Amino acid sequence: MHNEKKLGGKRRMPPRKRLGRVLLYVLMLLVAAMYLLPFLWMVSTSLKTPAQVFVNPPEWIPNPVQFGNYADAVHRIDYLRYTLNTLFVAVLSVLGAVISSSMVAYSLSKIRWALRGPIFAIVLATMMIPYQVTMIPLYIIWRNLGLMGSYWPLIIPCFLGGSYYVFLLRQFYMTIPDSLMEAATIDGANEGRIYVSILLPLIRPALTSVGVFTFLAAWSDFLGPLLYINRADMYTLSLGLYGYVSEHSVEWHLLMAASVIFVVPIVILFFFAQKQFIEGITVTGMKG
Repeated sequence: MHNEKKLGGKRRMPPRKRLGRVLLYVLMLLVAAMYLLPFLWMVSTSLKTPAQVFVNPPEWIPNPVQFGNYADAVHRIDYLRYTLNTLFVAVLSVLGAVISSSMVAYSLSKIRWALRGPIFAIVLATMMIPYQVTMIPLYIIWRNLGLMGSYWPLIIPCFLGGSYYVFLLRQFYMTIPDSLMEAATIDGANEGRIYVSILLPLIRPALTSVGVFTFLAAWSDFLGPLLYINRADMYTLSLGLYGYVSEHSVEWHLLMAASVIFVVPIVILFFFAQKQFIEGITVTGMKG
């Protein structure tokens, strides 16, 4: 006979463990609230009149609610053009990062060749170099190539593999047994067929993580477009919002409305990809 009490067929959690879990949840809620409050304030400000923005004490719930701020923001900032420009850069960047990083990681994890280890160490070492160090040399290179004023300086680097993405995908590749590749080789599959038909489907969570990271970086990038884009009709969203603030007096209610629209695609992307994203970050590898 068990001495432990049961509730609904399950063992009752000890009071001390239950209290610890409650405290953990409370702490997590407080941390989440710290990150959520600025976003809620941005949404609140986007629905206010100009006079309500600087009311003291601040009002969290606007009265009246100005939904027209979103329409005004879209019309004043040429939002559609900037969104299409940003999507063009972001989609090609995601495509380049997923293809190039997965191929490099595959070669560094599953193909045996000389100097594989030292080259992987060099790839990891490049993660320690801040972008500010390479910014001027890269600018000179793109200028000498005649690609200034185009999107190519923002897109081409993604097709050359990112060190962090290579590391992430390599760690995921390492969890896949070599016996799968050996069996495929016996069946007559070459390296390309193994890579496309066997390994890519197995590392889909990690590929999703790489795609999400790349999309976020390209969508919110400000310094890159600022350096290489010199025509207003080619501005991305971040550069377009900055240009609007620079040329006009700051209308905070419209700027916050534009910022909310700027953030919405990122939130939607995360909700749709969160399962694969979290699985890819934890590097769980194969199941079963």
